[in-house]
Amino acid sequence: MEIRYPNGKIFKPYKAEKRLKNYEYGNRGMTLEEDLNESNEYYLANQIAVIHKKPTPIQIVNVDYPHRSKAVIKEAYFKTPSTTDYNGVYKGKYIDFEAKETKSKTSIPLQNFHAHQINHIKQVLACDGISFVIIRFSTTEEIFLLEGKYLLKFWERMENGGRKSIAKDEINHYGHHIPIGFQPRIDYLKIVDQIYY
Repeated sequence: MEIRYPNGKIFKPYKAEKRLKNYEYGNRGMTLEEDLNESNEYYLANQIAVIHKKPTPIQIVNVDYPHRSKAVIKEAYFKTPSTTDYNGVYKGKYIDFEAKETKSKTSIPLQNFHAHQINHIKQVLACDGISFVIIRFSTTEEIFLLEGKYLLKFWERMENGGRKSIAKDEINHYGHHIPIGFQPRIDYLKIVDQIYY
């Protein structure tokens, strides 16, 4: 199946076998998204917050019907550029965040973010919403919450000819380390409480 972004570029998903290699130790094969989804289910079940992964809007343009009961999507396009990965409500405030992983031990490339996501974070912050990014360094299994206002500063620095990544030292300084737990696995709302409440 071929999926395209609104600009026509072909979407290439990560290969499953490559992803599993990155998580053979420490995280037992779980991805950041899976961990966050489990954490959000815990928050929902315990009436702490309502936060969901946003579905990706896809326009299907070519379907093959080899059998009556088995439709195969052959070609699809992303309808519109997506905003961020997660949104919802916590303690009466709108919460909106992006989740990113990097194999690098020393930085996260800003090319992992898209201009429409940065604009969306700006809009959320301008309306007094809570917006941030959760970053996992997959090699070291470290997870950080970086407030949206700092991501915007690093993005602006890049646009003005500065470095094209956020150094791990900068994330250590401006971000907040999130320890891996049991229930919830990634208790990012504990950090949100420290920053915003």
